[in-house]
Amino acid sequence: QLQLQESGGGLVQAGDSLTLSCAASGRTSGISTMAWFRQAPGKERDFVALINWRISGTYFADSVKGRFSISKNNAKNTVSLQMNKLKPEDTAVYYCGANLGTGQYNYWGQGTQVTVSS
Repeated sequence: QLQLQESGGGLVQAGDSLTLSCAASGRTSGISTMAWFRQAPGKERDFVALINWRISGTYFADSVKGRFSISKNNAKNTVSLQMNKLKPEDTAVYYCGANLGTGQYNYWGQGTQVTVSS
């Protein structure tokens, strides 16, 4: 089993920056990719960014490209999402997910709220 715990959400103003962190514990040796998703009220959970656990390749949703960055610390089993130039439309609950090589994100954290005021 793998456990994920997000932290770092909060209330910020448009244009501000915020960093989210996700700590993984348990079966971390099986991680293939880790990703951030977000879910706004009344909407589906959407992909934000991912990072390959071994080769550090990254991929971003078009909506955040150029504003967000993702990084990892394999020694600490953490992944971070640096969010810059935040917009009100970035408001959502942000979830950390892990893929253990199945192609599916089967492990999730409890989510952390990010609210961007205009």
